[in-house]
Amino acid sequence: MNSRIESSKLEAAVEATREAAALAFSKWRQDRAPDARVWEKRKGHPVCDADLDVDALLKPKLAEILPEAGWLSEETADDPARLDTELVWLVDPIDGTRDYVRGRKGWCVSVALARRGKPVFAVMEAPATGQLWLAQAGQGASCNGQAISASRRSAFKGARVPADPHKLLSDMRIVRKPNSIAMRMALIACDKADLVATLRWGHEWDIAAAHLIAEEAGARVSDAQGDDILYNKPKPLDFGLMCSAPDIHAEAIGWLSERAAKISAENSP
Repeated sequence: MNSRIESSKLEAAVEATREAAALAFSKWRQDRAPDARVWEKRKGHPVCDADLDVDALLKPKLAEILPEAGWLSEETADDPARLDTELVWLVDPIDGTRDYVRGRKGWCVSVALARRGKPVFAVMEAPATGQLWLAQAGQGASCNGQAISASRRSAFKGARVPADPHKLLSDMRIVRKPNSIAMRMALIACDKADLVATLRWGHEWDIAAAHLIAEEAGARVSDAQGDDILYNKPKPLDFGLMCSAPDIHAEAIGWLSERAAKISAENSP
């Protein structure tokens, strides 16, 4: 296939994502449970009918747009055939399901297209907050049609971090945290926060779209070690995440390493 993806195909992917977001939104109920069955895949990890409905809508539509692309989604059994494809769709039907089932606004539909391990196209829609993010490799990122630029903070101390109010972070300023990790990364892309960090194993579909959006806006994205994140791996997992203003990334990785060492010491047998 040509290295350049036809704009009509990308536009069709945006429309499919928006249709999927509208479907999820139709079942969402602010400040209460959605109009959908809710259960736990495992303790602390809710899922609902809407997750599956969005997945079922997107899979055939995106496959029709790019039949040659593989498929990796949170709500579909993994097919190793994706490993033999140059292109792969990475989909989180509802990122932030915990907020979705509680009637909170911090959730979105996240769709990315990766080529040979790197995201080249991304669309995220958060219908409860009225936000649509788009990015294409080398062409910048936008939110609701307006170009966005990531945080350019140069001082690590005092950085804005989306976190729960009860979690005290020394020398940091806490800003409101959506449950969706992709939306937290979008806060960096839109200069509403300065860093997002995690110290846990995370799936590729959680962050692929937000990764491209943040980087195209000028942010720096890596795993917890500061290494680049590649996509469509046999085991689609990475340990930790650091998404930040570029000038504080190195110091933030050092800070994260100290936290990792402390957590390890506290949990040692």
